[in-house]
Amino acid sequence: MKKIFVALTIVAVLGGTAGCTSKGSSIPAGLPAPATIVESADSLVTATGTIAGTLELPARAFPVPLVLIIAGSGPTDRNGNSPALPGSNNSLKLLASGLAERGIASLRYDKRGIAASAKAAGREQDIRFTHYIDDARDWIQKLKSDPRFSTVTVVGHSEGSLIGMVAAREAAADGYVSLEGAGRRPRALIVEQLTGQLPPETIAQADTIMGLMEGGTVPDSTYKVPAILYALFRPSVRPYMVSWFKYDPPAEIAKLSIPVLILQGTTDVQVTQKDADALAAAAPGAKVVVVEGMNHVLKNAPPGRAEQMPAYTDPSIPVVPRLLDALADFVKAVKRKSG
Repeated sequence: MKKIFVALTIVAVLGGTAGCTSKGSSIPAGLPAPATIVESADSLVTATGTIAGTLELPARAFPVPLVLIIAGSGPTDRNGNSPALPGSNNSLKLLASGLAERGIASLRYDKRGIAASAKAAGREQDIRFTHYIDDARDWIQKLKSDPRFSTVTVVGHSEGSLIGMVAAREAAADGYVSLEGAGRRPRALIVEQLTGQLPPETIAQADTIMGLMEGGTVPDSTYKVPAILYALFRPSVRPYMVSWFKYDPPAEIAKLSIPVLILQGTTDVQVTQKDADALAAAAPGAKVVVVEGMNHVLKNAPPGRAEQMPAYTDPSIPVVPRLLDALADFVKAVKRKSG
């Protein structure tokens, strides 16, 4: 069966329910700064299990700015890797390391139902997009209360961009960054990503079912879809998609009253410059940085889809330095949000 390359769709267990409490430590008075960059485990306790994360601290005196890194869709883990692809790209791990070298702390985590957070998932049919928002919100609140961190900026990659927009507003984060984030409703983006990979009649069938879901209808298990679309529209994931389709990224980014940075690579074949333009139009005060030659997993790559595949599976390829510099400059300029 032909594989479909869709970035922002759901291809793995989602699972879980909302309602989280934070668990972590604060720095005792007089504790010296790390002599070297330090990675340590951190966690968020939820009603259904623990969400596992990695805290990375720079070798700098406290307090330091921190970013909360939210991964993209499907089974993507805290490091930016997915079992749907061979090998690892380690894009988010490399992002965190590059920020630590520039004096910025980070927290990245496996979403509920993914990797080390798998046990936090309930039944797939019970998960909603808002559960991911709730988890990100609770991480933000936890990190804001930690005196090691001067500011908390949310960095949402791919689908994590939309999650981060809403969570940043709800938890009063200090800054927000959309990293290769969609600027259109999910239905329009998925149709575009399927175009050229499937026959027009199959895409039309996909658009029909998405039209139902965008209108709030959850098609029941008797609603048949072509076999090649089953993973995308299987019955257990349809309630999640209905909850996701309610959100419009430009409408959400327009609600933010904090500093906003929009980062977009020119060779991203999954989310394009028109997505960044749509977000920027909705947030006229945002800073926009276009990174030449950067693809969806933050690596230098040529424009062609097939030619980009090594960047998705080779952890030795670094993330683009221009991305790290632009992101670090923005985060360091963010001020603590009052109130």
